Amino acid sequence: MLLQLFWTFLKIGAFTFGSGYAMIPLIEREVIDKKKWFVKEDFWNQFTIAQSMPGPFSLNTAVFVGYKMKGRIGAMVSVLGLVIPSFLIILMIAVYLTDFRNNVWVEAAFKGMRPAIIALIAVPCIKLFRSLKMWQMAITVTAALIIWLLGVSPVYFIFGGAIVGIVLTYYKKS
Repeated sequence: MLLQLFWTFLKIGAFTFGSGYAMIPLIEREVIDKKKWFVKEDFWNQFTIAQSMPGPFSLNTAVFVGYKMKGRIGAMVSVLGLVIPSFLIILMIAVYLTDFRNNVWVEAAFKGMRPAIIALIAVPCIKLFRSLKMWQMAITVTAALIIWLLGVSPVYFIFGGAIVGIVLTYYKKS
């Protein structure tokens, strides 16, 4: 199981470009669809928690998955698998490609990858949005517009959402 965790997150770390959002469809496919380690609802609950924690949420998601499967050692193995490819790539760039930023070919390659990275980021957002109820969609769109147009910090919406979720859960159990 430890080798499976390491290999799964090593592949994800090695073949994902862009932000942590770009990793989410790959993590979802591996841990839900292929390995059946999580059911979809539990994964998205973990993902929500991972987003609210400090640090990169793709890393936090690896911690949650690894911890669920094999405890602390599973969490460490998952994180190592996820970060080793990036670490090695950055190390090679630092050592061998000092003119990396000014290289016309590298710059062209990154420009060419942008649409694919945007698509990888959009897929989990659209999937999550489509799974919401109508009232949740309305709140999501309203919050996004307020954040975008008025510059209100998303932190207020995260804390507000957490409080509303706790209150609703408490009243449902009563």
